[in-house]
Amino acid sequence: MEQKEQIRNAVREHYSLIAEENRTGISCCPQPSPATGSNCCSGKKVSFDEISLNLGYKATDFEQMPQGANMGLGCGNPQAIASLKPGETVLDLGSGGGFDAFLAARQVGESGKVIGVDMTPAMVSLARENAAKGKFEQVEFRLGEIEHLPVADHSVDVIISNCVINLSPEKQQVYNEAFRVLKPGGRIAISDTVAIAPIPDHLLEDMELYSACVSGASTVDEIKEILENAGFSDIRIKPIDESRSFIKDWSSGETLADYVLSATIEAVRQ
Repeated sequence: MEQKEQIRNAVREHYSLIAEENRTGISCCPQPSPATGSNCCSGKKVSFDEISLNLGYKATDFEQMPQGANMGLGCGNPQAIASLKPGETVLDLGSGGGFDAFLAARQVGESGKVIGVDMTPAMVSLARENAAKGKFEQVEFRLGEIEHLPVADHSVDVIISNCVINLSPEKQQVYNEAFRVLKPGGRIAISDTVAIAPIPDHLLEDMELYSACVSGASTVDEIKEILENAGFSDIRIKPIDESRSFIKDWSSGETLADYVLSATIEAVRQ
């Protein structure tokens, strides 16, 4: 339990710092990693939109988006696999500045609803400001942990998430909660990192790399087992080999793409 809380606190501190300091549309890792001795972008400043284009978003996704919504923190584009429909209720796990929630709102329309959940007060505050600026009236943001969702049973059609579940030290509980809040026939459409080889101990012990979506990655088989245990069916997990092109930039001191890749994770609650 103590180690789990240590991980949560490290992740919360990491993303609180990002929420407070990175409101300018420029991204760079805030601190060097103790394991690698360098930051993941080697001192370069990169626009958030440029990062997101490399993750599979389109240039039109950034149009009329509140500044500060896109924080370049994902490892894929869950919108591409979610197949959202007008009128659906969408839940975004680890909603950050609100970028994916706002894109979902465009697809579900005024008759739909989007709920973002984040455990970092600074992120929830930022996302609410962005929702007000962008006049996204069908989007709300709630403070909470994804292991204990502040969402009613059987109330959600689709769950999306972008490179967040790997950060949880209790992944089975996360997917149990996802199953609980989904309506029968509801689905998950998630981008996350997966481990493709044993991660060395010195990386596993690095809290900065845990917060950077590396050290907490599970294997495809582990995620499949977790989803089955939660009750999901029609499970599809697809590692994306092309993600090596941006994962290699997460650190100049380690070949992280030898250990983790981005993947799409889809499943259905019957």
